[in-house]
Amino acid sequence: MPPDPVRTMISNPEEPEPYTREWLVTNGLGGYASGTITGVVTRRYHGLLISALAPPLGRTMMLSQLAEQVKLSDRQRLNLGGEDRDGFSTATMEEFRYELGLPVWRYRSGELLLEKRIFMLHQQNTVYVKYRLLEGEPVALRISPALHFRGHDEPVGKIVNDQYLFTAISERYEVCLQKSDYPPLRMALYGKECSFTVYPRVTSELIYRTEESRGYDYKGDLWSPGHFWVDLDHEQTATFVASTESWETLLALRPSTAMEAETDRRRRLINHSLPPTCSGFAEELVLAADQFIIRPVGRAEDAARAHAAGDEIRSVIAGYHWFTDWGRDTMISLEGLTLTTGRFQEAAWILRMFAQYVRDGLIPNFIPEGEKEGVYHTADATLWFFHALSRYIDYSKDTKTLERLLPLMSDILDHHFRGTRFGIHVDPRDSLLIQGEQGYQLTWMDAKAGDWVVTPRRGKAVEINALWYNALCLQANWLAQYGEKNDAQHLFEQAKYARESFNQKFWYEKGGYLWDVIEGEGGNDSACRPNQLFAISLPNPVLDRRYWEPVVRTCRDQLLTRVGLRSLAPSHPDYKKQYFGDLRARDAAYHQGTVWAWLIGPFIDAWVKLYPEDVAGSRRFLQGFSEHLNEACIGTISEVFDAEEPHTPRGCCAQAWSVAEVLRCWCVYHTETDSIPLENVSP
Repeated sequence: MPPDPVRTMISNPEEPEPYTREWLVTNGLGGYASGTITGVVTRRYHGLLISALAPPLGRTMMLSQLAEQVKLSDRQRLNLGGEDRDGFSTATMEEFRYELGLPVWRYRSGELLLEKRIFMLHQQNTVYVKYRLLEGEPVALRISPALHFRGHDEPVGKIVNDQYLFTAISERYEVCLQKSDYPPLRMALYGKECSFTVYPRVTSELIYRTEESRGYDYKGDLWSPGHFWVDLDHEQTATFVASTESWETLLALRPSTAMEAETDRRRRLINHSLPPTCSGFAEELVLAADQFIIRPVGRAEDAARAHAAGDEIRSVIAGYHWFTDWGRDTMISLEGLTLTTGRFQEAAWILRMFAQYVRDGLIPNFIPEGEKEGVYHTADATLWFFHALSRYIDYSKDTKTLERLLPLMSDILDHHFRGTRFGIHVDPRDSLLIQGEQGYQLTWMDAKAGDWVVTPRRGKAVEINALWYNALCLQANWLAQYGEKNDAQHLFEQAKYARESFNQKFWYEKGGYLWDVIEGEGGNDSACRPNQLFAISLPNPVLDRRYWEPVVRTCRDQLLTRVGLRSLAPSHPDYKKQYFGDLRARDAAYHQGTVWAWLIGPFIDAWVKLYPEDVAGSRRFLQGFSEHLNEACIGTISEVFDAEEPHTPRGCCAQAWSVAEVLRCWCVYHTETDSIPLENVSP
């Protein structure tokens, strides 16, 4: 058996930005624990337990911090992580590493060497913090929980009121917020000579640096009920546990058993997913992919419907920390997150769950935090649904799911032909798809600041019509095999007409690439964007072969970087070099030059179609991501990057489609000697 993947980095006290590297642990429900590797809290989302709770609460900050101090003598203490406080200095972080995707710290002070690990149990709102003395004399460890019950998106300046109630009964410790709907925070400590000292206090005006830089409320208070004490020696570890589960659930497993269960689960993910020739880089991404696949909490109707059909419900968190499950992101990510990792059953559950959400021929754009109903303003998510279903069938050969969904897919296309919400309809003059309604952003380039839609792209957008053609071809072929032959013939004819129209209308002769939008409010838009790549990269490319080379060359020369593709060419007057500042400034740059990691996927797909002899060589476009795993959120891939070097990571520190597309390309585009037939990859 290959060794467990480990990513190690040594602390560098002179690093100019020591608080930019983060860690993330998730629980398969959408809940998580997260922070900087130094222990300094910089985001409103940094905390030890952000529980995924049923609507209307949603993800909730339950445990913000643990202030940890080692007692060396009556007058000398040493902080573990964070900043110097209470008049005591902080131990040196000698090492930070991931083992099987779980964070491990080692702190040094003279002869003292202490290790800390954090993990969560799968599909439980429970976090474990384990301490072990590796070198030095026995010491006493003080652990002070600090909390602020609030929605994880709520401002840090929300008042910490005086209604917290602390109770301790037979070593079961609880904190409740009276006159609220929040569940109690339950805490337990396992170790030698454990005790608790009641000492309520408020820590005032903590500074959240990242929130300040993003233009948000950045000063907040935390409340603590007191502190735990536990002895550490070479024979006995200590583990602090916090949870919003019942006491019965919380105490069902000893910490050592819980740790073993979680590490075994992670090893199975790796062993069941990839061909053995894939590298440690891919193994790390398999564990990163696992963070986004969730069982949504509190959707009782969805669960009941799924259970009645013998299914479970699964979805995809688009990004941590603030995204929920988005239709577009889910469908784009499905292959990389679930299919290249052998999680076919979960892929089927995801597809069938979203099928239940179809309204007027559309799947949801997203499902808001703490709610059960979707929001539908999207023109492309539903077309990506066809692509995701196609990839699932190709991997799994599950034709029963295809036959089950086939009538729904026909109904979706019928709604598009007739016209559905937000001005989405087929132009009968050319069989191309039009989308757009005032005040809405319907494509993936969806930034909106107040009433300002930054890139409205109303009209006939290039990637929307590439997806439309692909959907027509897929459904026509499916109907030819499993449905009505006459319906299939009609779609084949529509697809042919759409393809002819596309090549006649979208080729921008002067620029040598494709228009981004045609027949829009201002005519045709010549902005050079990566959206044109989908006309080549999708399984059914709508673009004639004679145009492939100039399109790919233009995207390589104007848009390609080491961490993805720019969203706009530098020559455009609206190009922005940096994604930074308050919300309006960031939205203005979001799709105006900012680099998106996930776009490396369609670029490589198009590259390999154009240069099939360079399949193995195409992996060179992914090398920058291997380096990126040591910056921002360690072991995963950020949402976006600045358009210019050094391509500073921005946005969500862990993004589903970024991880999915890099992992997919790394696994799909290997050498012939590395290849393993898909049917030999264990689901």
